[in-house]
Amino acid sequence: MRFVDRADAGRRLAAQLSYLRDEPVVVLGLPRGGVPVAYEIATALGAPLDVVVVRKLGVPFQPELGMGAIGEDGARVVNPEVVRMAGVTERQIAEVEARERAELERRARRFRGDRPRVPLTGRTAVVVDDGIATGATVRAALRAIRRRGPAQLVLATPVAPRDVIADLSEEADAVVCLETPQPFWAVGAAYLDFDQVGDEAVIATLARFPPEGGGPLPP
Repeated sequence: MRFVDRADAGRRLAAQLSYLRDEPVVVLGLPRGGVPVAYEIATALGAPLDVVVVRKLGVPFQPELGMGAIGEDGARVVNPEVVRMAGVTERQIAEVEARERAELERRARRFRGDRPRVPLTGRTAVVVDDGIATGATVRAALRAIRRRGPAQLVLATPVAPRDVIADLSEEADAVVCLETPQPFWAVGAAYLDFDQVGDEAVIATLARFPPEGGGPLPP
């Protein structure tokens, strides 16, 4: 199965999550690509939409190589194997984390503006990304959301490697993943249209949802 675009993937995921339609649900997209997918789910469920902001921790001398990730509320994931193989010290990790946490907070303010975070206590939190490769950033997102006290934590994604989904099932109460191709090449390979999503698109999408909760406002 290939998805036409993120909206198509979101609608297909929403169909699998329809059992939550009458539950107190909050949908949280990972910026930026996860937000268009999350929008379709929130619309179908009549649920509020928010973001969960995460940042990769890159090896200092090879930033594209992830050694972990951080999320809001102090969530942190470190891959000890990458740290060991790259010879990264605790001090270097701390320096990268401090820099990325400042950027995380800046992005969270940019995306939400003056909007408060949607409360999660006692609700079902559905964390959404447009696809998962290694799982580090999603794991950080799940841990960040877990700290906010949802009654249930659900991960929803269109595509991911089978072994990564198995690992992430330990972090979430339920996982909905439409495709687990073997071999797994890249998230973008599952889409016909995988154009980048800009910050302004994320901000505009969030603005369609009233801060007090509920589904999107009419266009």
